[in-house]
Amino acid sequence: METEPDVWAHPGLRAAVAAEDWAALLKGWRSLTRSSQSKLGALVGLAQPDVSAIENRRRAVTSAEVRRRIIEGLGVPAELLAGAGAELPVPSLVLPGVVADQETDRLRRVGADGVRLDAATLGAMERLLAEHRRAEDTLGSRVMRGVVAAQFEAVAGLYSRARGPLADRLVGLLAEYAQFLAWMAQDQDDAPVALGWFDRSYDWALESGHSDMAATTLSMKAHLAWSNGQGRRCVRLGEAAATTGASAATRAMAVQMAGRGHALEGNAAEAHRALDEAQRMIAYAADPPPWLYFYGETWFSAQRGMADLHLKDWAGAVGNLVTGLAGFAPVFRRDRAWYGACLAHAYAGTGEAGAALEAALGVVTDASEVGRPHAWGELHTVAALLLRRGATEGRVLVDALAELD
Repeated sequence: METEPDVWAHPGLRAAVAAEDWAALLKGWRSLTRSSQSKLGALVGLAQPDVSAIENRRRAVTSAEVRRRIIEGLGVPAELLAGAGAELPVPSLVLPGVVADQETDRLRRVGADGVRLDAATLGAMERLLAEHRRAEDTLGSRVMRGVVAAQFEAVAGLYSRARGPLADRLVGLLAEYAQFLAWMAQDQDDAPVALGWFDRSYDWALESGHSDMAATTLSMKAHLAWSNGQGRRCVRLGEAAATTGASAATRAMAVQMAGRGHALEGNAAEAHRALDEAQRMIAYAADPPPWLYFYGETWFSAQRGMADLHLKDWAGAVGNLVTGLAGFAPVFRRDRAWYGACLAHAYAGTGEAGAALEAALGVVTDASEVGRPHAWGELHTVAALLLRRGATEGRVLVDALAELD
């Protein structure tokens, strides 16, 4: 099957090539060209089971020969491969409408000997990081993680060129990079690496006087504790983050994290008290820091729905999750997959098997492509719950998951 003329203009494929994420590359190419694993295998000289193993990350592409066959068989453009080369001082990820080429060009120039680090260049670095945050909403952390890590190393290498206020600003930017890398490691269920990046972020935030980032890092460590089922630790870290001299939006995020920790512990009264307080704070919060661009009442409703899930308030969870999801733009694929999977869980809890299946099938593709492991795991939880209750919808969902697994 011939590749569609514009297939390599797709942001997902471009990012997969830049990160050398072969699983995302193969799966994305098949989706765009409507090809089977067997047809793709014939093009790149791999058996269908091998294609499946690579796509589902049971097999890594470590052979230069396999890499060459994929590139030649799929016709990966040379200019995209240049963007993934290790020799570039700052690997480029140019996504039309998302990440601008001029920002990466500026970083490559400042990496050359004799080029001065100035406020304009720091501004370009900050804009590039902001663009990558938004790209990760659509493409997921598996695609973005390697590119952002390489760019962090390049930015960190400029520290010796920074003087005075520029040095503080650069350290603050390093704190932001570290927090973003911690989030992506956490999103991939890599807790030890996430904690290491969180510690770096917190230290650099304190060094640069970046109180909002220091509080955000503590909140994200609370989120990691919540992900691991550590309700008490989640509460304590959330409360600690809320006591810093951060903005109202940042403190609201911390308070709602404490509330979710209370919910995880089964303490409904304390959970609702904290969540009510966070909602009041969000309503009056102004000028949140740039990395909280997504945060507001829409996200708060969805997060409150997760607390309801812990408390087994199924009707409350359905209401809050439906409200939250209604405000999510389509580009937020990872978040729509996660909260959509939670909504399916809530419907299953109410006994509405049909609604649970509809919600699950509505996000199953995004959960597979950008929502692994968390949204994907949540959908498996929903399927198991439906099966235990004897609902035929459970088998339908199991089959849908198996088709993408």
